[in-house]
Amino acid sequence: MPTVLVPLAQGCEEIEAVTIIDILRRANITVVSAGLDAAPVRASRGTVLNADTTLEEALKQSYDMVVLPGGQPGTNNLQADARILALLNTMSMQNKYVTAICAAPSVLAAAGLLDGKHATSFPGALKAFPKVLQQAGAIVEDGKFITSRGPGTAMDFALTLVERLAGKIKRLEVEAGLVR
Repeated sequence: MPTVLVPLAQGCEEIEAVTIIDILRRANITVVSAGLDAAPVRASRGTVLNADTTLEEALKQSYDMVVLPGGQPGTNNLQADARILALLNTMSMQNKYVTAICAAPSVLAAAGLLDGKHATSFPGALKAFPKVLQQAGAIVEDGKFITSRGPGTAMDFALTLVERLAGKIKRLEVEAGLVR
């Protein structure tokens, strides 16, 4: 069964975090949400999220995919965490899925992982990274890198992640249960 790590930083975008975790779990994918520390995570709109574990504990196992929710200051908090940057580089070197939504693709870009790659983000989030081949699509895939625009694309993004990890039939099964 695939395993996915969703790091939760203080100030993350709650729609993205919860939607991703929920939809992946509906597909019977093992999801570990990990706070950067042991404190409850206060998301960007004030919703309090309780992570499954801390990042320190979560990093003791391996994953098939990492998914970074966006939001501010969550994205800045992810980018400032050396453990996140090391994890992203390791996952990339192992040819595993490295994914991000909203402003969080800027974390991938800051780590140098999107140089020469196609990606999308919340408008303007990648402007400081001229080596990224920016696209306007809701979801952009370039190899094992998958990026998405923002809260409004969270469900489609999560369903794409299900499809990559569990196949088209599982995606359609989960999507049917959502009554879209």
